[in-house]
Parts: sequence; structure tokens; C-alpha cells
Amino acid sequence: MTVKTPFGADSTASEVIDGIDLGGKRAIVTGANSGIGLETARVLADAGAEVMLAVRDVDAGIRAADEIGGKVAIAHLDLSDQTSVRDFVAGWAGGLDILVDNAGIAATPLTRTPQGWELQFATNHLGHFTLTTGLHEALAMRPGARVVVLSSAAHLRSPVVFDDINFLHREYEPMLAYAQSKTANALFAVGAAGRWAGDGIMVNAVMPGVISTNIQRNFTEESFQELKTGTGRPEGKTVQQGAATSVLAATSPLLDGVSGRYFEDCNEAEPYSGTGPRRGYAEYAVDPELAMRLWYVSQDMLGA
Repeated sequence: MTVKTPFGADSTASEVIDGIDLGGKRAIVTGANSGIGLETARVLADAGAEVMLAVRDVDAGIRAADEIGGKVAIAHLDLSDQTSVRDFVAGWAGGLDILVDNAGIAATPLTRTPQGWELQFATNHLGHFTLTTGLHEALAMRPGARVVVLSSAAHLRSPVVFDDINFLHREYEPMLAYAQSKTANALFAVGAAGRWAGDGIMVNAVMPGVISTNIQRNFTEESFQELKTGTGRPEGKTVQQGAATSVLAATSPLLDGVSGRYFEDCNEAEPYSGTGPRRGYAEYAVDPELAMRLWYVSQDMLGA
């Protein structure tokens, strides 16, 4: 059954979490120094959670922590650097209730990591893959732990092209590379949900909406407006509205026991119709067989 809630596209993160007590809960939010990551961390902390801001820019993280207040800590995490990710995992002790895989980059010029991986796939998917699987035991320690993986409507532009993930043989297009990485995020949620169901860990993908944040730094004004218009919401969303679906998936009792799904506008999305506004999910982004293939391909790329 498709999950429907009383909330919608205009709901804010504060509205979604209203009345939920997160006292005693521990959370990690990646990319929490600005944008919807900062707002997500803020409302989790306001609800009583102990929140770790996992950030690449520690100085910005310190400013964010000062702005949030409450039980907030900061740790360095560069998702494009596997050593940094493993160091972060090694530094975590104890259980973990909420992990929000929020950080990401978009539409970057062709850049490769030292391993030869295309940067957007390496950051948005492989970095979070190592982080989340590395924290599996911490999540399993806490009954009902939740993982939220941020995808995007951009995933509708491309599946994971397994024959050429790193654009070695096809022409590089920044938005296609971003789209592929966002499909990988959705598939990871499906794969982890299936593998970790016995541990009581719920993993869901979310589409936050199109919000003006630092992730659009590589967009022209024209291309950003086209992206907003394409989703059927030319005005876009506020940061508070953009964080709402993440917070819903991370905290709402309405989603107890729900895992491996794709949420948009605070409700479980429907399959994309193929015409009209780019809403919902592509079937290739929730396919269990493709999720399994991506899991093994990711392990192989990482030498795991």
C-alpha cells in the first residue's frame, strides 16, 4: 500500500516533526553546514536529538553548530575521499538512530578521483555507500533505526549506466552524471532496505524538491529555472519545505516499518507517467535486481 500522510509539498520540517520527542536519539546529517542539511539538523536538534554535523568544511560546520545550539557536534567528512569516510566511521562509537545521507554535488565539470571514478558518482553514491554500510552495526544497535538517502527528480534523466559509469567511453554531460548518481542513491535505499530488514533498519529515498542552495553553484540561472519548472513547481521550495520530506522519513511514526520506498512532497511517490512534470520515480530506480547489481558493483569498485 502506498504511504500517504497529512503533509504535502508546502509542509515544513518543523510542521512534520511537531510533537515528536527525539530525546535520547543520536543522529548524523551529512552536508549539514548549509541548505536543507542545516535545516534538517536544526529541527532534529530542536526535537531533542544529539546531532552530528558531518561536513567537509569544518569552519562552516562550527558556524552551523553555533546557529543550531543544543546537543550538536561536528566532524570532518569528505565524501569524495574514501579515507576520510573510513576515518569518520572509525571515529563513531555506540549506536545510531538516524542517518541522513544529505550531502551532494551537482552538475560539476568532468573531474575524476585518484581512483579514476567520475566525481559525482564517487561523492553522491560511493561516499555514502561506504559511510552507511560502515555504520551498519551502529544502526543495528538501535531498534527502529532509520536511514534517509536523498535522491532527486533528476534521476529520471538517466539510469545507472553499468557499462560506463565513469564516462570513459561516452561523452560527459554534467546533468547526466548527476542523474546517474541520484538513481544510484535511490537504488542504494532499495538494496539496503532488503539486506537490513532483519536488523530492524528502515532505509528510504527522498526527493526534497528544487531549492536554491549551494548545490546549484554550477547551474546557470536559466538551467536552474528550467529544473524548477520541469517539476511542475516553477517557484521552487523554501529550505524549510525542502527539508520536510527528509525529516518525515527520519522521524515520523507514520512510516514505522516502511522501508525501501521513494518519497516526494512528504508522501510516497507514484511511478513517473513519462509525460508532464517530472514527478515520481523511474522503475529503474526502485528495481531490486538493479539494486543488487549496484551493490556488488560498488563493492567491486571499492575493493570491498
